[in-house]
Formats: sequence, structure tokens, C-alpha cells
Amino acid sequence: MILLDGKKTSADIKEEIAAEVTKIIKQNKRPPHLAAVLVGEDGASMTYVKNKVRACEKVGFESTLIRLKDSTTEEELLQQVHALNADDSIDGFIVQLPLPSQINEEKILLAVDPKKDVDGFHPTNFGRMALEMDSFISATPFGIMQLIERYEIETSGKNVLVVGRSNIVGRPMSILLSQKKPFANATVTLAHSRTKNLKELSLQSDIIVVALGIPNFLKADMVSEGTVVIDVGITRVDDPSSAKGYKLVGDVDYDEVAPKSSHITPVPGGVGPMTIAMLLQNTLLAYQRYQLS
Repeated sequence: MILLDGKKTSADIKEEIAAEVTKIIKQNKRPPHLAAVLVGEDGASMTYVKNKVRACEKVGFESTLIRLKDSTTEEELLQQVHALNADDSIDGFIVQLPLPSQINEEKILLAVDPKKDVDGFHPTNFGRMALEMDSFISATPFGIMQLIERYEIETSGKNVLVVGRSNIVGRPMSILLSQKKPFANATVTLAHSRTKNLKELSLQSDIIVVALGIPNFLKADMVSEGTVVIDVGITRVDDPSSAKGYKLVGDVDYDEVAPKSSHITPVPGGVGPMTIAMLLQNTLLAYQRYQLS
């Protein structure tokens, strides 16, 4: 069994990005610039955004964190988005989700300039990705594709099961893995909560990507010997034996499934670290496409 080490792979990618930034600075050009907008005081969002800012500093990016009150109106947030769209010194930006209930998330995401949409959420980028055109791929699917490529996992002609149909992970994964390109060309089944023969499908699969948000959902009796298992889920569950009082678990029952897998991602330390690395990669791509062109 080979561990798909997202922590190490993301560190490698960050080193590659940092080397590119060093080249840019030696040419007397400004480094790439990523901005993040955080509305409210959601603890998980604050931690995630701080990690993004720290990652920017590590690779030599400029970073800007815009913090807005929980009471911010939709119109005020739209004005902030339009200002970032118009700011030529910023190459990409994200609006951290979730947003307070008074704000329509879809309206905000649609307002982001697709050229600066480094989260890859805008319909323009989703559509271009589906058509195999240059686009910004949502960071989590982008990270999974990088793990597959860097660990040289054979996908051509393989049966792949993607469990979960979100627009951020499941649906783009099913498209990316079926495309006519290296480390794709797979036969993909997209399953979800209404799928009736899920165990039958999973036992027939060479690669399983699980993105349901249900702790320990995938059990050993749902996996054949030698399957590649990619766990996107991460949930905090109570654990009295832990100093923190909780532990993080994925959608895969790791202890059960790992012995049957050829490759598997751990939780934490698998897909999670890749997400921030690919956000940085998208920002570098935005810089290269629109600043250096």
C-alpha cells in the first residue's frame, strides 16, 4: 500500500512556485498577489484564510486579507468584489465561504471576474474546464489530479467511481478524469445519496474518490483488493482520549480500507494540504496569463 502524501506533495509544489517567484523578482517585476475576503467571525473560515495568507508569504506572494463585519450587506460585499476586479495589482482573489445568511452566495460568486477567480467557482471557468480549455480548476479537484499525476497512477481505461456530486468536488472530478488527456481517459461513474447499487459499483471500481462528508462511510467490504482510494472528506468527531477532545476523520474507514488499497490518501494530510497549494498555483497561472502576456 502506497500512501498518497498530500503534505509532502503540496510542499513540493510550493517549492516549485517559490522558485518561479524568485525568477519573476530577479526580472524586477512584482510578485503575484492573492487577496482573500472574509466576512464574519466563522472560526473554521478564519483558520483557513490565515493558512492561505501564511502560504502566500512562504512562496513569496503578496497577500491581502480583507475582513468585513458579519453585518456586511450584500451590496457592500458586491462593491468590494468590484473593487478587487478593477485592481490591477491583484491577480486573483477569493471570497471565503460560507457567507452570512443576508448575502446570496451565488450572486457574489457570479460577480467575480473569471480572470481572477482562482477558486475556480465561476460558471465561465467550470464551462471552460468541461470543454478542456484553459481555465482555473477548483482547487480540490486540481489537487487530486496532481496527486494522481505525481504518483503516476494509471487511469486510462480504468473504472472510476466518484461518490458525491457537488459542483466544487464531485462533478468536476468526474469530468476531469474522463477527459482525453494524460492521467485521465477513465470510465467514470458519478454516484450520490440516491444511488441504489453503490456497493456493487464500488466493488467494480479501480479508483474511488469519496466526497460525501459522512465519516467512515467507505468500508472494507465495499472495496476490492488493489483499489486506489482518494478521501476528500474531513469531519471533526468527538474523541475523549485526545487532548483536543476530538479527532479528524475522513469519509473512508482508513484502518479497514488501507490494507486492501494499492494507494490511499490519509486524513488529515492527504487531499487537504493540496487545496491551498493549488490555490497558489492558480494565482501564479493568473499572473502568468494576464500580467506576463
